[in-house]
Amino acid sequence: MKLKKKATNPFSQKLKALEPEIDLNISERLDDNETAITQVFANCSDLVVRRLLMFGSMPAMVVYLDVLIDKQLWDDGFLEPLMQQETPPIDSSSQLKEQLEFRFSSIVQPAVVLTMKETAGRIVSGETVLFVESSPQAFAFALKDKLNRPLDEPSTEAVIRGPRYGFIEKMDINLALIRHRLRTPRLKTEKLSAGSLSRTDITIVYIEDIAKKSVVDEVKRRIAGIDMDSVLESGYIEELICDHPYSPFPVIQATQRPDMASGSLIEGKVAVLTDGSPMVLILPVTFWFGFQSAEDYYMKFMYATMLRWLRYLFAFFAMTLPSIFIAVTTFHQEMIPTSLTLSLAAAREVVPFPAIVEALIMEITFEALREAGIRLPRPVGQTISIVGALVIGQAAVQAGIISATIIIVVSITGISSFLIPNPGMSQAISIIRFPLMLLAATFGLYGLGIGLLAVLVHLVNLRSFGVPYMTPLAPVNSNGLGDTLLRAPWQIMRKRHKHTRR
Repeated sequence: MKLKKKATNPFSQKLKALEPEIDLNISERLDDNETAITQVFANCSDLVVRRLLMFGSMPAMVVYLDVLIDKQLWDDGFLEPLMQQETPPIDSSSQLKEQLEFRFSSIVQPAVVLTMKETAGRIVSGETVLFVESSPQAFAFALKDKLNRPLDEPSTEAVIRGPRYGFIEKMDINLALIRHRLRTPRLKTEKLSAGSLSRTDITIVYIEDIAKKSVVDEVKRRIAGIDMDSVLESGYIEELICDHPYSPFPVIQATQRPDMASGSLIEGKVAVLTDGSPMVLILPVTFWFGFQSAEDYYMKFMYATMLRWLRYLFAFFAMTLPSIFIAVTTFHQEMIPTSLTLSLAAAREVVPFPAIVEALIMEITFEALREAGIRLPRPVGQTISIVGALVIGQAAVQAGIISATIIIVVSITGISSFLIPNPGMSQAISIIRFPLMLLAATFGLYGLGIGLLAVLVHLVNLRSFGVPYMTPLAPVNSNGLGDTLLRAPWQIMRKRHKHTRR
């Protein structure tokens, strides 16, 4: 039975000025709605507009993007119930909605749509929109295709002991992985979107009564203030909402591990999930968070503490070892034992370049080889990195371009950078290494000391959503010391960090 028709608005006149941003109410005539949809989605070959008789007698129209819907669910779960003819008389829009909810109660509930702007948004999000003749409203059904892939172990955060799966590009599945670990109704999720063209879905996740409300509100405010055409990956958001976008140090942590994200939420932090990205942003974070691994909490606390000190030591080597070598060999030869001085002099006798040029050549070459190993296919990339370093290094020494000593220094520096579990922190140390080398080549150890002091001053002045970056050491916080320089036993780590808890 057809719905009772009402007076038709001058819909056709408004179509002449139709824009995707204009809120144009849905018409009661299918022809007007079809004209509006085809005009908004002009030159879209994947748009499907299909007329049919709903419930055997009611003229209707379905609109969707063919590449975004689940074909099997559309045929069996949507079209088949829609074409069934047994239905009581329908005389109003409310009765129509009740009948649709009854027909699709076991599949998906319809959402009421009132404007063309909302209709376009639903369609580009992968939903199917149903228009009914004489009805001033449409109905949207979420029949999205599940673009999933296996839950593989994160390659950048591999562990010996711990879960073997990581986040993927589907935000709903990433949220389910967190829900699987934190089974509490206090885990809150708030959805936003960013990008005027991409309309990327973003979910803010936090635990109520643990996370600071001021931090949650500030995260929402900054995300809502993003003014860009597209947000294609979480890296966009990380750079746009962080406190210090021009600092090399990461003031927002990105992780692909659900256990790391869940543990951070328990500590009172906030997670930001981005649809289309396997990386989840954690904030606020401190400097020490960049040297912590999820595996630290799965092993004996004594061994985990030893590993942390090892990371701190080799992170210092990764930052300063080439600079120390340049400063000592150029300005402070008296600090080197005599036998070692003679050995270094013999090795550098045929080298035409000063130590700073040697170091820069090898450091830049090493960074280039590492980048090439990442960009090339995995089976080839590892071979290129290892063989390239051996061949180029050996050939350079035999040609007298560089000394064997600088190869040892650069190799130890490269290995030291691999010990840092956070890629963002490792990149920051790699960037700082070069200005420290230039200061050491210009002023010796005094220049290196000035550079390290400047780095320390910069770190102390950094903030991550209001949290001091060097806490709990600067300022001192006794609650956080047990999980910073060491990994204390669980019996001792009873209190949360005062800067993140509510």
